[in-house]
Amino acid sequence: MSMPSTLTHVPAPCLQPAVSPVFQPASRPNDPDAGRVGAPLNFARLADWKVGDTAGWKACATSVAARAGAGCLVFFALSLPVFSASIVTTKHNLSVSGPGPVKAVTESQVCIFCHVPHSRVGQTPLWNRYDSEAMYEPYRSSTAGASPGQPTGASKLCLSCHDGTVALGLVRSRTQPIEMQSGATVMPPGKGLLGVDLADDHPLSFTFDAALAAADGQLRDPATLVGSVRLDHNQQLQCTACHNPHDDRYGKFLVRDNYGSALCVTCHNKAYWTDAIHCTGTGGHSSGTWNGVPPNPWPHTSQTTVAANACENCHAPHHAGTKPRLLTFAGQEQNCFACHNGNVARNVQSEFSKLSAHPVLQTGSLHDPTEDAVDPPRHVTCADCHNPHATKAACIDCHPQHGPPPATASGLLRGVKGVNASGSVVQAITYRYELCFRCHADSADRGPAHVTRQYVQTNARLEFSPGNLSYHPIETTGRNASVPSLISPYTVSALINCTSCHNNDQGLGAGGRGPTGPHGSAYAPLLERRLEWTDFQTESSAIYALCYKCHSRSSLLANRSFPKHKEHIQDARTACTTCHDPHGVAQQAHLINFNTLYVTPSSGGQLRFLDNGTFHGTCYLTCHGKDHNPESY
Repeated sequence: MSMPSTLTHVPAPCLQPAVSPVFQPASRPNDPDAGRVGAPLNFARLADWKVGDTAGWKACATSVAARAGAGCLVFFALSLPVFSASIVTTKHNLSVSGPGPVKAVTESQVCIFCHVPHSRVGQTPLWNRYDSEAMYEPYRSSTAGASPGQPTGASKLCLSCHDGTVALGLVRSRTQPIEMQSGATVMPPGKGLLGVDLADDHPLSFTFDAALAAADGQLRDPATLVGSVRLDHNQQLQCTACHNPHDDRYGKFLVRDNYGSALCVTCHNKAYWTDAIHCTGTGGHSSGTWNGVPPNPWPHTSQTTVAANACENCHAPHHAGTKPRLLTFAGQEQNCFACHNGNVARNVQSEFSKLSAHPVLQTGSLHDPTEDAVDPPRHVTCADCHNPHATKAACIDCHPQHGPPPATASGLLRGVKGVNASGSVVQAITYRYELCFRCHADSADRGPAHVTRQYVQTNARLEFSPGNLSYHPIETTGRNASVPSLISPYTVSALINCTSCHNNDQGLGAGGRGPTGPHGSAYAPLLERRLEWTDFQTESSAIYALCYKCHSRSSLLANRSFPKHKEHIQDARTACTTCHDPHGVAQQAHLINFNTLYVTPSSGGQLRFLDNGTFHGTCYLTCHGKDHNPESY
């Protein structure tokens, strides 16, 4: 709405904080709003103003000017709006002329629902409402540096409507409550009703100072808050840091446009964020745009792209489904699946329904960012392997690799915790295996081996140790200088990753187009290709496809590495894993670690392998009823 042709500029004693680009308040000592653009006027006859009452505006301006005396600057302008987005056109206009669903039956005064020209209770800004007497449940999180208590300041004033405990029409300047339409009394159910449980809302009424910012490490120094985002005069963050109740130009009464989470990052300064995929919305060739297929991944915003939603891809400042860290949906993994179901990003959700999968669907709710990095309650969730504030796509995440995989962690694993080769926790991994070691190395509850072995070892970090007599080359190049079965581009000096074997059976490594990574597979334990673990199966390129990925089937069956490979694999139908332990073996060369379900001691009571040099060895054992006591080759 436009004001009549008079526009009055008054000194700061007549002003209270809000936003309007027209007014430039003068300064006063100790005024937290001094110099703030857009402070509205508490006119002497403010509560008497009615929509369209030109005379009321003129009388109000005249009254204020007369009362303000020599310290008040008054000027007149023609046809200028009082607010670029007037409260009159917002849902906060509860008068009969209001545009929202909640409004009075006959009351025509707009400001009376919050303000009164002469306040007997001494509350600013000339407050006309009764405070709620409710006790609130404040926000709590293991990662929050602040510990909010009961609401104070402007937040308490906002809650006199938004907690739903005080009648909307109950104001101090009237002896009877103002009657509302449709029999409404308190705030009706909806997004505006916060209730008394504020644990699912952004924390408020806490002191935001340099000490808090420094302790948190990912908050900006509040001294930088010089724009529309402001703290109150007690240095506390209130509802008014994000919301201006008089101005809805940006929607949701926000103090600034939150496209790309511009409002959020005014205070929050997350590491890696500025080039992370959830900030930029670009990863490879993806536009990060919702295809419109339900359900809506962002039900609390009007935006349709990852870049536009930014922080709100995962977080909801009010009515969060997961209270700690304000995640939009209940169930931590559901906040990832909202996009990663094929409607915004690649369909990862379906991977977790495969025969073998990381148990995200069963244990995801147990994750906490502050948990013990090595021995938390046994679980896995998306955030254990991916830092949503840091993740960044690379070419090899979508395109087949040309050569052995890089040992260093990809952008999709950027900024996640892990355990290094020496067993120490690292806050941001450098090598891919460090992420796997976090759960599959020194964790006490890491589970049993898949094969009953002669030498039992389930700590992956120790299995791949360069000090072992044999190991697959995860951390460093292997010990065996002669491996004729290797398929190019693999050589004895090449490294591989855990995901060279443990990966999506429909992903790039398997010749498919599915998402990369050990989310789920048709082959246990999360294998990229089929590998049978039991003996007495007819050898084929299919049942040992995982081994034949790197090791030439024709070379092995031609006995170029071991003169009796063909006899064992094809004729005796012995599985690769009956003799070889694919991770590593501290006590034996050539990854020899017998499956004791099939291999037992020889008639002489021995169960061992002796390495007699290149392509030569001796076995003491009994296998498939045949006694090797010993047998050399």
